[in-house]
Amino acid sequence: MSATKDLTRGKPMSLILGFGVPLLFGFLFQQFYNLADTAIVGRFLGSDALAAVGSTGSVNFLIIGFVMGICNGFAIPVAQMFGANDWKQLRKYVTNSVWLCIFFAIVITALTLIFCSDILTLMKTNEDTFDRAHTYIFTIFAGIPGYFLYNMTAGILRSLGDSKTPVRWLVIASVINIVLDIVFIVTFKLDVFGAALATVIAQFVSGFGCLFKLFNGYAMLKPEKEDWNFSSKHVANLCTMGLPMGLQYSITAIGSVVLQTAVNQLGTDSVAAITAANKLSMFMCCPFDAMGSTMATYAGQNVGAQKWDRLNKGLGACVILGAVYAVFAFLVMFFFGDNLAMIFLDENSRGLRPLIQEFLTILSSFYFPLALVNIVRFFIQGMGFPPIATFAGLLEMVGRGAIAYLVGIFGFTAACFASPAAWVLADAFLIPAYFVCRKKLLKKYGVEKVEKEA
Repeated sequence: MSATKDLTRGKPMSLILGFGVPLLFGFLFQQFYNLADTAIVGRFLGSDALAAVGSTGSVNFLIIGFVMGICNGFAIPVAQMFGANDWKQLRKYVTNSVWLCIFFAIVITALTLIFCSDILTLMKTNEDTFDRAHTYIFTIFAGIPGYFLYNMTAGILRSLGDSKTPVRWLVIASVINIVLDIVFIVTFKLDVFGAALATVIAQFVSGFGCLFKLFNGYAMLKPEKEDWNFSSKHVANLCTMGLPMGLQYSITAIGSVVLQTAVNQLGTDSVAAITAANKLSMFMCCPFDAMGSTMATYAGQNVGAQKWDRLNKGLGACVILGAVYAVFAFLVMFFFGDNLAMIFLDENSRGLRPLIQEFLTILSSFYFPLALVNIVRFFIQGMGFPPIATFAGLLEMVGRGAIAYLVGIFGFTAACFASPAAWVLADAFLIPAYFVCRKKLLKKYGVEKVEKEA
């Protein structure tokens, strides 16, 4: 149990940093998967291949985001049982999570492979990039079980306060991913199929590594025979937590799919510019992702331990961190964004720099609202209210969908405001929702006055 971290005791700011920094490295290395694919594809295969890969980005997030969401949701009861020191119930939630992930992996993989071509057609993918886009995303979809394996095991480990093990395996997997990218694309000439295959293999490596640690590194997790029995009670609670979070990711991604469909009609240059800019932005936004995941575990453990006074303290500390980093990230994007994004493009694509800079400047101006979306939404989910947080995803979809309509009128500049509009709408709901959820929790547990921690 030495690798676990109890977030119910100690100063929130110190705990958040101690837990979140390893998470941050994990997200950075996870982005290495995408950055390696993008940089090598752009450099060795050209902007057309990059546009093909980029045109699948939103549907990729639609499916993989659902996988990530439900796995993160399955981890919430685990965090709550860890906070309550109830090891028997913790094991039941872990084993039933395994059964659910196997079921969802089979169903989702089958459906996405069957309808892959139809999805790309509905998105109005350009004819000159359609074949490559299909090859790339079909291969990614075939590797969905690997995404389930990693996200399930990593989510459970984080719920126990172990944010280091997932990072270690992501470091190993990222190196494998980069090496295989070069081997498959440069040596074996496998084009975009090689990039996708490298990502899938790396995902399975990190997943199996976390799985081994999960069942061999913690005595309280070693399941007894009866723990593997299917429990409708535990499955129902897991689905209550997991499905809304999965739907939240997917609902958000639907707006991205609608937007991507509109951007695809602007031409290959616009698609390539936004793809390169988004890849850089996703890398820069990893700290916001780490803050969100940290808040989910922090809230889950403290709700399980019934440490009510620590909820506001932890949330406030993380918001301060988010604000400071948002300013730093904006300055980097404003002064160096276009140059940094060029690592994903060849020399023949330098004419895209003005588009890239416009996109990054507008996007990074709204990084603090993005920080709030991640921090507050995941905090609400960790408290046990995933359906409430899901509505924020619906608002994000509405925001991106509305801007997608304007892309046809105002062109590229309108596309730059899609994500900022989504973030602002989500915050308008999430911030007051947190206080409502906290009040409901206190009422549920019969707490009339919150005792302040010494």
